[in-house]
Amino acid sequence: MSPSSLSTLAEEQLDLARVAQSGRSARTVYGGSGHKLRQTLVALALGKSLAEHDSPGEATLQVLQGRVRLVALNQSWTGGEGDLLVIPKARHSLYADEDSAVLLTVALG
Repeated sequence: MSPSSLSTLAEEQLDLARVAQSGRSARTVYGGSGHKLRQTLVALALGKSLAEHDSPGEATLQVLQGRVRLVALNQSWTGGEGDLLVIPKARHSLYADEDSAVLLTVALG
């Protein structure tokens, strides 16, 4: 398996998010069906969000570019480039305070 440049993938997904009507783009970079781990690169254009949704289980967000806010349980956590945010096991949402790319890591069942 060859290495992947997360920086390059983040730029590619941000370019797609900036022109998408939804203002977001995502690409699974590892895992999924048949794996216990899934990593997805998610890009959000400035001001866009992922609306409140259920927690996927154990999960983290690593901020690759930009600045995001994770909101859950009447609390908010801000993350900038290089920060790691633990996603609580509760309904939550994600907001892009800048054009942002994050690596979502989820431990599946």
